[in-house]
Amino acid sequence: MGRLSSCKSTASLLLCVAVSFLAELVLVHGGLVPALYVLGDSQADVGNNNHLQLSPLRANFPRNGIDYPGQQATGRFSNGHNFVDFLAGSLGLASPPAYHSIRDTAGSNSTYLDGINFASGGAGVCDLTNKGQCFSFDHQIECDYSSVHSELVRQLGQPQATDHLSKSIFVVAIGGNDIIFRALPRPAVDLTAEVLAVISLPPQEFIDSLAQTLRRQLQRLYDLGMRRLFFVGAAPIGCVPLMRELSLSRRLTTAGGCHDGANDMSARYNAAVRSLLGDMSTQHQDLQYAFFDTYTTLMQHIKEPEANGYAEVKAACCGLGDNNAMYRCGRVSTVCPNRTNHMFWDLVHPTETTSRRLTGIAFDGSSPLVSPINVRTLVSQER
Repeated sequence: MGRLSSCKSTASLLLCVAVSFLAELVLVHGGLVPALYVLGDSQADVGNNNHLQLSPLRANFPRNGIDYPGQQATGRFSNGHNFVDFLAGSLGLASPPAYHSIRDTAGSNSTYLDGINFASGGAGVCDLTNKGQCFSFDHQIECDYSSVHSELVRQLGQPQATDHLSKSIFVVAIGGNDIIFRALPRPAVDLTAEVLAVISLPPQEFIDSLAQTLRRQLQRLYDLGMRRLFFVGAAPIGCVPLMRELSLSRRLTTAGGCHDGANDMSARYNAAVRSLLGDMSTQHQDLQYAFFDTYTTLMQHIKEPEANGYAEVKAACCGLGDNNAMYRCGRVSTVCPNRTNHMFWDLVHPTETTSRRLTGIAFDGSSPLVSPINVRTLVSQER
């Protein structure tokens, strides 16, 4: 009754009742949508790879997390928060926990109802990408999310579980590691026949192969309840510090210092994903999606850094060697004093500032950067 104690007139009483009711809805449902279910790679990982003790693809050590509350290295590949954290905040939700941090204790309570993060650093569309060093995208779908789906059905019953998932947002951020996997040189002695067959494909055939696999994976998520999808497209992979350094040392660039081949594949991949999502939404009338063109957005910022708040768009903030691009971020790395004016945190990952800016554009921006609708519109659609 405390919320109603200041209501004097009938009109103001009705207004207060309405405000109180809406406030209770937010408290009960947690935000604009019931939950976020996140799958993908290191740009979205919030600690799943912490549980792969033998994998080098982890970030649960300094200097990662230097700007996170308590200067805590959580497993995020960032100096602070990543885009999932900012997306969750924009939706009025807590950032969903890493599945492998809570899977042994979550089944008996409602944690899964609030959303889960399955993303794993190093994961790609192709299972061969960083095989054995991450939770692959197929593993995230078929083992991890599938288990959560079964538990939700057990707890709620099929109709309620279906309704809950249809109102939730599924986030998929995948594809960049596949492009790095294809673009990076590697010694012939490390190549199995299976790997050689993949990386030897011409660029468009390689992208077509990824798109075919991705179609199967997204269809599986649809079969398991996904109805609202936010897909994060590939960044200009050729412009991350790692690939810039490679392009300069091997003369793989024509202008700007970026790796032309990797950037070409990023653009091709995004075009293929757009086409795939359009086809799926035509096939499934109840599937709605927002596609964020990270490539075009970041290239605009790279071409006009000062206008977009950056002093440095080439070098990593944390690392060693030329442009801090010769070694991954770690305890012995140098760190730039101002993380807010750097685009990249380490060899391949954005700073917290970049993640915040990109999420804001995806949430409220317009075509061609985010299409056919933005995230705000996606979450407000009637079901």
